[in-house]
Amino acid sequence: MSKFRAMYSPHARTTFYKALLSAVFAGIAVTVLCLGYDIAYRDETGFSLSDFINVSSLIFIVNIIFLVIGIVYSFLVKAFRKADLVFEIIFLLLILLAICATLGVQRSPIHAETVQFRELLIGILVILAIGVGAIPILFHNKKFEETVL
Repeated sequence: MSKFRAMYSPHARTTFYKALLSAVFAGIAVTVLCLGYDIAYRDETGFSLSDFINVSSLIFIVNIIFLVIGIVYSFLVKAFRKADLVFEIIFLLLILLAICATLGVQRSPIHAETVQFRELLIGILVILAIGVGAIPILFHNKKFEETVL
């Protein structure tokens, strides 16, 4: 079946195609995890502010972020011999910077709501980091390529 699909899909073996679709797949999984975390966190803490982090923003922003990450990853794979290491270092640093920036956010004049917002956002950033770490694994996995891509 995969030979048949590869014969009619000229994109199936390109680095760009594999990197982009690996990132999109990871992005969809991360979106579901973020939504689950958002629901669980709000149920547990009673946090109700939803101007920035809500279902719509999670669905669209997370998937757009992973689309861009897939494009970046494809360029890194073409540019560097040890692209996975470069990719992991770059995005680990970006996630750590985002977490540090989150610690300085003042979301509400009520301190408890600010702390809850920070915890929710940091949890989402950790889930994003896990998803980013999965992209090189999916990219190099032959079984994933044959069955999903």
